[in-house]
Amino acid sequence: MITLDRLVNVLGGYGVRLCGRPEARSAVLRSVAMPDATDRHVTGDLLLAVGASSPAEAVRWAAAAQATAVLVRPPEVRPPEGGGAEQDAAALGDRHGVAVLLADPAVSWSQLAGVVYGLVLESRETASGRGPTDLFALADSLADVIGGAVTIEDRHSRVLAYSRSQQAGDPARLATILGRRVPERLRERLQRRGVFARLAATDEPVFVAADAEQGLTGRMAVAVRAGRELLGSVWVSCAAPLTGERLRALADGARVVALHLLRSRASADLERQVESDLVGRLLEGGADAATSASRLGLAPRAMRVVAVRAFTPDDRHAALLLAFEQATTGFGWSRPGRSALLGDTLYTLLPGEEAETARQWVKDLQAELPAPVRVAAGIGAPAEVTDLPAGRQEADECLALHESALPGGGPGSVPPAYDESWDEILLLRLRAAARGGRTPARGPVSTLRRHDTLHGTRFVATLRAWLESQGDLAWTAERLDVHPNTVRNRLRKMNELTPLDLDDPRQRLAMTIMLAASGDDDRP
Repeated sequence: MITLDRLVNVLGGYGVRLCGRPEARSAVLRSVAMPDATDRHVTGDLLLAVGASSPAEAVRWAAAAQATAVLVRPPEVRPPEGGGAEQDAAALGDRHGVAVLLADPAVSWSQLAGVVYGLVLESRETASGRGPTDLFALADSLADVIGGAVTIEDRHSRVLAYSRSQQAGDPARLATILGRRVPERLRERLQRRGVFARLAATDEPVFVAADAEQGLTGRMAVAVRAGRELLGSVWVSCAAPLTGERLRALADGARVVALHLLRSRASADLERQVESDLVGRLLEGGADAATSASRLGLAPRAMRVVAVRAFTPDDRHAALLLAFEQATTGFGWSRPGRSALLGDTLYTLLPGEEAETARQWVKDLQAELPAPVRVAAGIGAPAEVTDLPAGRQEADECLALHESALPGGGPGSVPPAYDESWDEILLLRLRAAARGGRTPARGPVSTLRRHDTLHGTRFVATLRAWLESQGDLAWTAERLDVHPNTVRNRLRKMNELTPLDLDDPRQRLAMTIMLAASGDDDRP
């Protein structure tokens, strides 16, 4: 089953708008109906108002059909009158308890009907948010014919569907279903035994012998393939290799699974494309930001931009695509964020003001990825819809900060949030400016640094300590591990080398900025 929210997200790419009734987005759609002159009792969750002369007539038809929503394609675009066409449609829908979807007249009914029927009737979601519900029915059918428990997995060993049958079930299967993916230790063992290599190389079923240490009683596995592309695999619990009719049933079942997965992927890819486009518009800014947010089902509240890069030591691109797929698994109300893949970065909009919520989202994303994949992330400050472009820049800078804290791509620090790390971001900007030659080549700090280099003095460290201690001689001396008189003597000699007007607050600020831009090499 799918929700109206998911349908609206996809149809938005065809110029369809939901008029009012945002609460209806969570409504489940199981059937589609069209007006029929020969049948006065047409009913369905979604009515395609083909032939309606106006939204008012379409809404009356929908109310008679007991529909949750109605798709209306006006014969022409009306100029705004009063509240405008969308407001009029929303008022009609509220009056009759029907959600009104207003289509662009330039889009044909054949296009709209094709998308609607494909989504509502053919691409129903599973409990995990992906794939058709009848994939579970197919697993049950295979289990009945073959006589063993069946599991259908994608190419990353994540569970897509499984049979109710527990014939020949074992601890490994239970752990796989509960974790919704093959346990990492078992996956590594199968990798070492060459099981995945054989599945990738052949269409013939492969027998996997029992492994008591991993709680595995035995499996027969077959690749699910579309042409040369490996989509996933089907696994059957069995103590010995399958033969005869049971083996042929497994091979035939894999071909049927391939058709289901291709159909499901086409629907998911279409939705990802629509979502990515809308998120991209919000991050780039524009006059239609509120409209884009509404089409994404995002409430008008503060949200954070999360920038993510995923990589392995050998490959950055495949890991990033896998992260994007995981971030967009599940649709509509089943996940909090909306994501886009822009360049080499995954951006996700997460409602809420708490940085910890965003960090938990990143942690959950990392947990769903294979063990070798490392994730770096940055989190923008809370932003309203119109401020999301600034939130993207903040997230990018925090991402750079996090990447610098992950030497060698290893796991490490907590992803920084801009409102908690703005000072470090500012220092990074200053240092970038310094490396670009945009700081003065002459002046007190430059003169003292050259003197330190030539004569081995510690004038710059002394100046830094004095400024950071706000002129407190005792504290400065303690930080430098010298006597206060030594600090006085250094300051006198420094003032002889270059004018140090330490009583001028503007000069003190300028020297502090110059020292911050130069890094911490001369820090006491």
